[in-house]
Amino acid sequence: MGPEMIGLFVPLGFFAMVVAIVVGRPMIKAYASKVENESKRPQIPAEVAGRLERIEQAVDAIAVEVERISEGQRFTTKLLSETRGGGALPAGQASSAAPGAHGEAQRP
Repeated sequence: MGPEMIGLFVPLGFFAMVVAIVVGRPMIKAYASKVENESKRPQIPAEVAGRLERIEQAVDAIAVEVERISEGQRFTTKLLSETRGGGALPAGQASSAAPGAHGEAQRP
């Protein structure tokens, strides 16, 4: 192996490295971004996904029932306030009718 052969290997090695860098860098970058994206959204097993779906449906059903109960409570309150009609004091009289209102001391 003479100096002529060494003179041939240096440029060939240089161009081989340039090609490896030009082709390899985007491939490595794409692979790294794929791995990073997969780690951000881990795969959920099918069993866990099914359980989460059932929990979501149960929470939705509970929300509907709570709304139904609150509507019943509002209806009952409305009926009770309508039947007692005249028994309630207007807002201005309610505070003055209480003993000790407006800083007055209660007397025994």
